[in-house]
Amino acid sequence: MKSKDYKPAVHPDKSSRVVPMSLMFLVLCGFSFYLGGIYCSEKNKIFPKEVPQTVVKVPTRKDVTLAPIQIKAPVFAECSIDNQDYTPCTDPKRWRKYGVHRLTFLERHCPPIFERKECLIPPPVGYKTPIRWPKSKDECWYRNVPYNWINNEKSNQNWLRKQGEKFLFPGGGTMFPRGVGAYVDLMQDLIPGMKDGTVRTAIDTGCGVASWGGDLLGRGILTISIAPRDNHEAQVQFALERGIPAMLGVISTQRLPFPSNSFDMAHCSRCLIPWTEFGGIYLLEIHRILRPGGFWVLSGPPVNYEHRWRGWNTTVEEQKSDFDKLKKLLTSMCFKLYNKKDDIAVWQKSADNSCYEKHAPESFPPKCDDSMEPDAAWYVPIRSCLTVPNAGYKKLSLKSTPKWPERLRITPERISTVPGGNPGAFKHDDSKWKVRVKHYKTVLPALGTDKIRNVMDMNTLYGGFAASLINAPMWVMNVVSSYGVNSLGVIYDRGLVGTYHDWCEAFSTYPRTYDLLHLDGLFTAESHRCDMKYVLLEMDRILRPNGYVIIRESNYFIDAIATIAKSMRWNCQKKDTEYSMEKEKLLICQKKLWYSKKSEQ
Repeated sequence: MKSKDYKPAVHPDKSSRVVPMSLMFLVLCGFSFYLGGIYCSEKNKIFPKEVPQTVVKVPTRKDVTLAPIQIKAPVFAECSIDNQDYTPCTDPKRWRKYGVHRLTFLERHCPPIFERKECLIPPPVGYKTPIRWPKSKDECWYRNVPYNWINNEKSNQNWLRKQGEKFLFPGGGTMFPRGVGAYVDLMQDLIPGMKDGTVRTAIDTGCGVASWGGDLLGRGILTISIAPRDNHEAQVQFALERGIPAMLGVISTQRLPFPSNSFDMAHCSRCLIPWTEFGGIYLLEIHRILRPGGFWVLSGPPVNYEHRWRGWNTTVEEQKSDFDKLKKLLTSMCFKLYNKKDDIAVWQKSADNSCYEKHAPESFPPKCDDSMEPDAAWYVPIRSCLTVPNAGYKKLSLKSTPKWPERLRITPERISTVPGGNPGAFKHDDSKWKVRVKHYKTVLPALGTDKIRNVMDMNTLYGGFAASLINAPMWVMNVVSSYGVNSLGVIYDRGLVGTYHDWCEAFSTYPRTYDLLHLDGLFTAESHRCDMKYVLLEMDRILRPNGYVIIRESNYFIDAIATIAKSMRWNCQKKDTEYSMEKEKLLICQKKLWYSKKSEQ
């Protein structure tokens, strides 16, 4: 039965739905065609038919000759005369910014970029061309280093003496007022290896005017003398004026800029370093840089306290306690007392690792763990731990190292740590530099003569430049980039000396301290980090008036360097290399001697 309200459902015909769907399809197609027309008519405005591609070619050492840099000549004013001894990273005017704890204010603290000086450092009034070596070891011009503090305060110790227009250096020192010669004679009796070429490299901490290092030069031992810029006015400057290797430095909170296991001998002659304080941390740094089997020599308190204590403003009991504490510390670091006589005591670092293997984990000082890179030494804090030599090296100890001068030409074992380093590469480098230096002498006749004494190779690899000049009356500071390949250990193994450095900063020396600066591709290697202008200004600061520069560089940089050099009052000549390669040139320059106009007024 159906309801009365029931109405049958309406079912429209299927064909009736086709018309609206077809209509919608046509509308969409038309709209799409319209948009397509707009796109086609405007696409050339939005996207050009051909997009030109500009390829910027970054120059490499192989093709930098294609587009040499051309720059506008800068203008450099003269610095004021009170900047004549300006040392940017050890500037006494900035000491107050840094702490006195462990004398951190005496360490390197370089000025920020916006405080860098863009002026030329003038020489002192009355500056003269330095006296030539070897005469310079005994005298220098007073006007070149016009400071009287040491003369006035240390006159009774014969450090130096002013006589007329000169400073004379009698060879005295706090612990050897009668002369350094007799002092070293005694030392050689205590360490026979100083006589036969076993000991070749040494470091003198708190060097005074470097009389000890100067005497050792005549005995075939090459010494780096270090001292801070402090109240002992210009002691490092005196050393370099004499022609003796030296640089500004202090054992404080940062490692010294040398690799581990490098020096054959270290020396302290009443150098005022508190060796037993702070857990012996300063001795730990000496231990790090000293070669296995190397010697540490101490003269002065507390050595020979039984006879000396009355002159040290102390008591015999205090000095005995200090000496016992020192011996205990050194024993804990695997040193043994090697010899002792009068005011000199000699300790020897363990020649192998047997002592360190007996070191218990709870012992003090603890052994450094594997995270401490032993050769890292550029702004690296000194840690209170014992650097254990790599047991893999069989020829690192002093007794296994070839004697001087044979070690100069023998491939060092540590070359295996240098990327690409091997005996073949070492021999090739050695031969290459012999050829290069022979050519250098044709374009710079002064090279190899007594006109050039203090030399710096600003970016060396194995010290080949220095090795090729070993018989000349000069010494070479070999500089290895702190950002480059670490090959400085190889250089020390050869019996040469050097330091880590970053040429984006000032070097640790006084103005006018080098006769010759040599660089090989420095700007090619570092121009992406270091401003060429500031590097050249730093070179001008440390170069002596009438000093020379040999720049071996890609042709890409040579013209720009020459432009800046001219603004610094250098006379330069472009020369071919030994093989007349077009992509690489030499720039031979000489710095002009000039005097400040303000001082003349």
